[in-house]
Amino acid sequence: MGDLPDEPEAAGPAPGAGRSAPRRIRTDPEHVERDLSCLVLTVVELVRQLVERQCVRRMDHGDLADEQIEALGLTLMRLDEAMDDLCDRFGLERSDLNLDLGPLGTLLPRD
Repeated sequence: MGDLPDEPEAAGPAPGAGRSAPRRIRTDPEHVERDLSCLVLTVVELVRQLVERQCVRRMDHGDLADEQIEALGLTLMRLDEAMDDLCDRFGLERSDLNLDLGPLGTLLPRD
């Protein structure tokens, strides 16, 4: 059996070479809470937007009574305000929650 090299040989440029380096989560203890909060809030924001779109679709199709529309509207407004409060608490902007997925674009639609 042959010896294995200490480092893999480079077979050419790395995928995505020439593009700016992707944002990475910092590993120092001072940023862990903020980065984890950003990840959790990103998932919550994604689900919030999906629920909002589903509510609009149901409303457009006439699947909801007026009382249901009112309740959903109020709930979505309160959730949006809660997201703003949480972003403020952790020093984040809504744009921080929109992860860049490389060639796929961003996770959340841009407003």
